[in-house]
Amino acid sequence: MSRAATTKMSARGQVVIPEEVRRRLGLKAGDRFVVVAEGDVVVLKAITTPSLDEFSTMISEARRQARQAGMKRSGVKAAVARVRRRG
Repeated sequence: MSRAATTKMSARGQVVIPEEVRRRLGLKAGDRFVVVAEGDVVVLKAITTPSLDEFSTMISEARRQARQAGMKRSGVKAAVARVRRRG
């Protein structure tokens, strides 16, 4: 079960993650996070690089969903080209 800890925000908007939490999650200086806010709740989600197995699983799932949606390679290439023209 997780234990609650308190912290406070500095004048510059910085928040310290308590040492026990950093240690338990293996967090270190320079780690990056996605920040999600909903109402009065703020969630920090550590950004991690997927392993090769996880990446392979994600690619397989994306391909499965693309097939299910009826997407073709030519359609994907055209969509990428449209987005690149906008940028």
